[in-house]
Amino acid sequence: MIFLLPYIKIAPLRNTRSLLLLSALIGLTACRTVAPPAGENPSWVQLRNELQHLETWQLSGRVNVRYYDESHTPRIQWQQNGEQYHIRLWGTFNAGNTEIDGRPGLVTLEQDGEVLTADTPENLILEQLGYELPVSHLEYWIKGIPAPDSTAQLDFDELNQLTALQQDGWTVLYSDMRQYAQLSLPRRVDVSRQEGDVRLRFVGLNWNVASAEARDANN
Repeated sequence: MIFLLPYIKIAPLRNTRSLLLLSALIGLTACRTVAPPAGENPSWVQLRNELQHLETWQLSGRVNVRYYDESHTPRIQWQQNGEQYHIRLWGTFNAGNTEIDGRPGLVTLEQDGEVLTADTPENLILEQLGYELPVSHLEYWIKGIPAPDSTAQLDFDELNQLTALQQDGWTVLYSDMRQYAQLSLPRRVDVSRQEGDVRLRFVGLNWNVASAEARDANN
């Protein structure tokens, strides 16, 4: 599901529906109970490896999408099961449900009775909005690790928790890390790029990683 993409200059969004479409495609996802604050991380390499192998999860929250003077904050749910995912977006300007189902080679989006398809979420954005974003990188960035196919600069706090990464021209900031069994996962993630004044702010993220917790309990 990971693709390396070129970047092109971003033009202002044409309408609210376009911004809602973009919000859905880069959205995240699903649980209700807030986990306790994360403690000291004894090994970044071990945590990174655990998060790279975390392939079944859910999360929920909100994402503020800002381009130039346009800004919206829909609610988002994301369910990931291996290479397949289901994303739901709702709650902005009385918008109805937007449902996205994807797997390698095919992404389907249904909104207001209209169905759109493409071979990647990046291509769906390109076809509908006219520019590209590294959407697939977010599968890694949202968990608090760099995408594996390019180098990244990492910064850590006194607890050895990741606070920032820079990769492929993007800056990702992490705050309010939470503890899920042996995993530290962010409750807030800020993604930005100076070119085009692109800003994505994921807030109130709650994670469901029950499968990972069960695996740790059995080890």
